[in-house]
Amino acid sequence: MNEFNKRFTEVDFPSRKKFLGTGGLIFLAIALFILVLTSIVNIGPGEAGVIFRPFGGGVDTIRPPLSEGVHIIAPWNRVYVYNIRQQELKETMKVLSQDGLDITLDASIWFQPKVSELGKLHKYRGRNYIEDVLKPAVRSATRAVVGRYTPEQIYSSKREAIQQEIFDETRQILRNQFVQLNKVLVRDVTLPPTIKNAIERKLKQQQEALEYEFRLQKEKKEAERKRIEAEGIRDFQHIVTEGISDKLLRWKGIEATLKLAESNNSKVIVIGSGKDGLPIILNPEK
Repeated sequence: MNEFNKRFTEVDFPSRKKFLGTGGLIFLAIALFILVLTSIVNIGPGEAGVIFRPFGGGVDTIRPPLSEGVHIIAPWNRVYVYNIRQQELKETMKVLSQDGLDITLDASIWFQPKVSELGKLHKYRGRNYIEDVLKPAVRSATRAVVGRYTPEQIYSSKREAIQQEIFDETRQILRNQFVQLNKVLVRDVTLPPTIKNAIERKLKQQQEALEYEFRLQKEKKEAERKRIEAEGIRDFQHIVTEGISDKLLRWKGIEATLKLAESNNSKVIVIGSGKDGLPIILNPEK
């Protein structure tokens, strides 16, 4: 029995050695494949990647972030991908006016992370920077700006100014927060119904007063136009009257008589029969 086992072992050893060698190669190939997969990072369009090196200083804030495309990194490093396109944050905020009235303001904030400082944003503010940094900055600036205006100004005449002031103050707050603010748009302002109705009535009355004033100005201009026109007609008549003399009238009468004499219609012309010596033209057909 021992002799059989010895002979079986001697015969089987080369096969087992060959099998172990093949298995080792397969295992090595699989490990290498997994290593390559974990080392490849694909950054999509409109994105950038921040590298975290656990054995090399943590978050890389010195070198530029990874740009779009495929990159090879060490398998023990990690990459955090950020959207670097312009994004929109829609906020509905309840704030107090100068008079202490509740006002609901809807705004859109256009922003994007600063690509050159993306590593610092990830290290010092984190991936949740919109909730932790951007929203508090916008709300704080909005409360400060709206508190300087009355409801009527907010609702009607000062909306663009308020929008610009919110943008300026928010950008000032975000100055060292690694976030780029592009624009703030005030979409809607909601006032308490009683205040809104009172403002609308006042605005309507103001528009009616402006319309009445416009009509008065229009009538005054029309009266002035007619006065100027009448003066022109009067001056014209005065000039014409002064320029007409007996000799001129006699000459014009002679010219008219000559033109009538040349007509083909039958007529009788009596020279010198008029009071002023002009010819008298008789038409026997009448």
